[in-house]
Amino acid sequence: MPLTRRTAMLALAALCAPAIALAQDWPSAKPISYIVPFTPGGSTDIIGRTLAQKLQESLRQSVVVENKPGQAGGIGASYVAKALADGYTLFGGTISTHAINASLYKNLSYDPVKDFEPVALVATLPNVLIINPNLGVNSVAELVALLRKDPSKRSFASSGAGTSTHLAGEMFGDLIGVPLTHVPYKGTPPALTDVASGQVPFMFDQMTAALPLAKAGRLKLLAVTTAKRMALAPELPTMMESGVPGFEMSSWQAVYAPKGTPKAIVQKLNAEIVKALKQPDVQAKLAGQLGMEIVGSSPEELAAHMAREIPRWAELVKKSGATPG
Repeated sequence: MPLTRRTAMLALAALCAPAIALAQDWPSAKPISYIVPFTPGGSTDIIGRTLAQKLQESLRQSVVVENKPGQAGGIGASYVAKALADGYTLFGGTISTHAINASLYKNLSYDPVKDFEPVALVATLPNVLIINPNLGVNSVAELVALLRKDPSKRSFASSGAGTSTHLAGEMFGDLIGVPLTHVPYKGTPPALTDVASGQVPFMFDQMTAALPLAKAGRLKLLAVTTAKRMALAPELPTMMESGVPGFEMSSWQAVYAPKGTPKAIVQKLNAEIVKALKQPDVQAKLAGQLGMEIVGSSPEELAAHMAREIPRWAELVKKSGATPG
């Protein structure tokens, strides 16, 4: 073997050795941090804590959930993008952090594609149209009539500027021809709280956090944003059935690691997450109780999903005129 080629191969082996050793020892060095970029209580947080518990059991290593809310998940995403790629930092990514933000923010502090390793697409989630029970309407058509009549009711809450809940409201206003005022929050729970108290008349959000409050009578659900009705709440019509043609939107949740995380660790994480999502108690909680459609994809399938979603949402952001503020 020529000396130059042998030298190159030895150099490559030397570079790969630390990564191989890291993957073999993982996860024995320290606790794993699972970063949730929203406040506690929302869909991303629920999924994060559910998976953290299962990963802790299967990997026999502590998995600690940390909430870093703000900027439609951008603060948490930026934190993870700069973290060591050693397998000890995971990220609960969403349609906002890894699709919408790419076109919504002109100077995004991270790159959804270049700064992350896709691990698994966890689930898709329908949004629902949620109103304050005292608003005096019982259908989407009645809400539209109220909005056209009363400008004081034209505010909608969201879990943050640039989230799918924000763009759902923008799309709603565009399709019904009524200018709406966006009121962003730093997560789902505070937004739902203000809708329940009447501070803001309505919002779109995922079924996950809204359903318990609806069952308690603090909120009213009018319709789902998917093309078909949900098995969890078959009585709820779709937005299109309710007289808003062209309104179809689904959110999604995924797991990522910092770019450069060893492939062996990514594959191990994917296998453990997919296994966790198949467990009966996880299925009962995420699908049966919260209405999520569990996916459990491969890393490659998540990457392909993002490649479709980023341009799709760029078009919707441009059409809606949505801004971060």
